[in-house]
Amino acid sequence: MTDLAIQLTEKSNKCLYQQIYEYIRDEIRGGKLLAGERLPSTRSLADHLQVARSTVDYAYGQLVAEGYLEAKSQRGYFVSHVEDLLELSTVYGQGQPRSSGQKPAGSTAAGKPSSEKPVSGPLVSGLAAGREEARIRYDFSPHAISLKHFPFSTWKKITRNILVDANSEMFARGDSQGDYSLRETIGRYLHSSRGVNCSPEQIIVGAGTDYLFLLLEKILGRHVPIAMEEPTYERAYQIFRSFAYEILAVPVDQSGMSVKELKKTNARLAYVMPSHQYPTGVVMPIGRRMELLRWAKEGQGRYLIEDDYDSEFRYRGKPIPSLQASDQAGRVIYMGTFSKSIAPAIRAGYMVLPESLLKAYRENCGCYASTVSRIDQRILDEFIKDGYFERYLNKMRKIYRERHDYLLGLLSPFSGGFRIFGENAGLHLLLTSKKGVPEKELVKSAEAEGVRIYGMSKACMQGRGADAFFRNTILAGYGGLEMEELEEGVGRLKKAWREYM
Repeated sequence: MTDLAIQLTEKSNKCLYQQIYEYIRDEIRGGKLLAGERLPSTRSLADHLQVARSTVDYAYGQLVAEGYLEAKSQRGYFVSHVEDLLELSTVYGQGQPRSSGQKPAGSTAAGKPSSEKPVSGPLVSGLAAGREEARIRYDFSPHAISLKHFPFSTWKKITRNILVDANSEMFARGDSQGDYSLRETIGRYLHSSRGVNCSPEQIIVGAGTDYLFLLLEKILGRHVPIAMEEPTYERAYQIFRSFAYEILAVPVDQSGMSVKELKKTNARLAYVMPSHQYPTGVVMPIGRRMELLRWAKEGQGRYLIEDDYDSEFRYRGKPIPSLQASDQAGRVIYMGTFSKSIAPAIRAGYMVLPESLLKAYRENCGCYASTVSRIDQRILDEFIKDGYFERYLNKMRKIYRERHDYLLGLLSPFSGGFRIFGENAGLHLLLTSKKGVPEKELVKSAEAEGVRIYGMSKACMQGRGADAFFRNTILAGYGGLEMEELEEGVGRLKKAWREYM
């Protein structure tokens, strides 16, 4: 077992758990703690440092989440095997990692009463779908968020002040990349919260990731072979397919996209969600991240598209640093949006391009005007810069954590028939039937009780991920449901799935 000579100081502006976390992380990066070395137990280290055991637990938990340590049952904590980790030392030398609301429409047709004649046609189909929608009382959409607590009065006040002070310049066309002030603000936010290293010149603001994907197609070209995680985010798959991209499905394991399988493809691009993979909830450890970055670096014209769609919502430890924060070769295209963290109607996303792609952007996309209103950009800029966004985000983290914990408690009686996982991050949980009950049967029986639940198979675009595990797994989102709705909805699921529990 390795002793740790950690020097804690109360004069530091960093809390005790962060000092412990940073010391161990830096020792691993510097090669002073080697792969396989066992660390002191949380109890012994807490006694040695004269701190609460929970402080050490918190630091170790963050290191495990990021992939620096492995927790082995009944044995303790060990340093993970991470190739190329020494490359990170220059990246982090100057600082540490910092810390659609619309309910999807169903597609299930309603059954006809025996007294009706079997009539078909678009009008009848629409009426049937409407009756089916009316039966759904509780929608566990993984994409829904809560807008009940949105600071409408603050948003109105900022809007009113901006319009009062508005001048003719604000109503001019503006920069095609987005207002410089907003890009500066987004850059500072991304660096402090996600460890992203960029200048305002690398940031492009657009009306959601759909538009930014379209810009990428102009920058990178058509008919590009792209690897996507299997399962993956269905909307991104549909957009890339519309570009006539050659889509290559690469399976996800317990660490994220399999680099071993990726190397077997001719992909030039790889679309990944390392901080919280959708829909599996996998957090990519540092070792797998380094493998991906090495894959991109070793090939001509290879890039990683990092979709950081809901990284803000992590309920244990700090947010996981972005993949872009570890990129030294300029091979990561970072994308994010305010749709979940603020509101879908804001329609403001951002893309951080590597410097090597800026020339292609200016040549191929410089003629496109920004798709976000300059007034909306100014409002968003003030909302973030004046601290309202951070306060709102902290409030929503607390609310979603409460719903997450409450839903886990409500689902505890299901543990006999279902494996429940994907917790501690994001806005949905996953339930896999231990008895092998097909996803379609689970969804259908839930809808009969007025509950909409979502199957995993829709995220399996090319079938390689649609094995028995995915065919028996459903997603249960909790972002758009209040506590009493969660309780009533789960109660109906108990009734619907009684024979499966």
